[in-house]
Amino acid sequence: MKLRLGKKMFFASVLLVPFMTNAQNEQVPLEITLERAIEIALNENPSVKIADLDVQKKKYAKKSSQSALYPQIDAVGQYSRTLKKQVMYMGGDDDNAGGNSMFDPILMGMEATLAETSGYVPGTLFQKIAENSVSSGDGGITIGRSNNWSGGFQLNWPVVVPTLWKTLEISSLDTELAVENARSSKINMVNAIRKAYYGALLAKDALHVLRQSYDNAVLSYDNINEKYKQGIVSEFDLIRADVNAKNIKPNLIQAQNAYNIASLSLKALMGVDIDMEISIDGSLLDYEEGLYGEILNADTSLVYNSDLKKFDIQKEQLKKSMELYKSQYYPTIAIAGNFMYMSMSNNFKFGDYRWNPSSSVSLNISIPIFDGLKKHSEIRQTKISMEEMDWQREDVVRNLKLAVNNNINNMANYVEQVFSTKDVIAQAQKGYEISQKLYDTGMGTLLDLNDAQLGLTQASLAFNQAIYNFLAAKADLDKTLGVDVNR
Repeated sequence: MKLRLGKKMFFASVLLVPFMTNAQNEQVPLEITLERAIEIALNENPSVKIADLDVQKKKYAKKSSQSALYPQIDAVGQYSRTLKKQVMYMGGDDDNAGGNSMFDPILMGMEATLAETSGYVPGTLFQKIAENSVSSGDGGITIGRSNNWSGGFQLNWPVVVPTLWKTLEISSLDTELAVENARSSKINMVNAIRKAYYGALLAKDALHVLRQSYDNAVLSYDNINEKYKQGIVSEFDLIRADVNAKNIKPNLIQAQNAYNIASLSLKALMGVDIDMEISIDGSLLDYEEGLYGEILNADTSLVYNSDLKKFDIQKEQLKKSMELYKSQYYPTIAIAGNFMYMSMSNNFKFGDYRWNPSSSVSLNISIPIFDGLKKHSEIRQTKISMEEMDWQREDVVRNLKLAVNNNINNMANYVEQVFSTKDVIAQAQKGYEISQKLYDTGMGTLLDLNDAQLGLTQASLAFNQAIYNFLAAKADLDKTLGVDVNR
């Protein structure tokens, strides 16, 4: 019984597999609004991610520069092998062979000091020197040992370094410039997404208009075909109705391709998979009501323009660079120190080594005196660069103001086109309905009906085009003004 039940469940699961696979393969289209498209693009687009990563990189570069303000501690070690030892002569030279040694007063003083120490045997010092010294064969004594070892810690702490302080200020401006570049990248991305989304809506609405025109042409052909069969209309009208419908079909196919291309472009800008199914939500007609308000509320100031902000940051960088060159005239102060252990031996018996500690602390002061007028030339060069940037900024401001005025004038013209074409659509719709009735009653011709249908189609397309042109000009205006999605 259990075996039969198991077989039934197995065959049932096999039969359900194709249906489950088809359900998984059917992708639910992702509905895309303008806000959703911008949100996805800011999270997925590679150029935005690169700009954000560049900001992080500049922040780490700033931290790396700040580390120079702290003490630098290093563990060091050294080994050296003496190939030929130094020779020290205790007596006079050949011309004064009978003279006393120049070290005799020192050695005698050391001997007298040690003699006062309890347990010291007089003459031991000279004996030790003789035992540990090797004659060079010409009256000199070789000193040192073959193996020399040292290890310990070194400290370097810049206390007064004006150039380093100015470098840190420049690093802060680098981070600020990277942040502004990231904001500029997002503004450009939002502009591209908005225009691509509006372009997709334009293609979608154009496809709807042409499909409606094609459906009307097909419906007219069907009606005329029925009348032809009844002998009410001539074969000429039937042929013209058929030709009219077939002439619209290529435009319908072209509109479908344009919508597909617009959708692909939008997906590419969003940074999503090209094969993802999306559905463009909305219509250009949704933006008709707020057209006048967009013009009245437009802020024409260039306070948030990204190009001008970057100019100002770069100008500040030049100022800090000039201060950096001037600071090179000032002295620098640093503290250095070390703590070392040293040992010398003629063998490698490490257990018998005697390690002697030593330490020192020093205060290093460096005062620049003359560098061949290098700093002076760098300061003059920076002043010229600042003057050039002032002229460049003035030219940019002039061009930006011109672009703002052009965009506002174009927006005003496009608003007039929207309202004028809207009236044309109403008249064309009314004319089409009248032509339809006149033709049905035999008082009008098919040519009049086709002309009315063509006029309605052209008016609808011009209406959608005017709205798109306004929205595209508004997107360019926002880009020029530096309107951020977060404001």
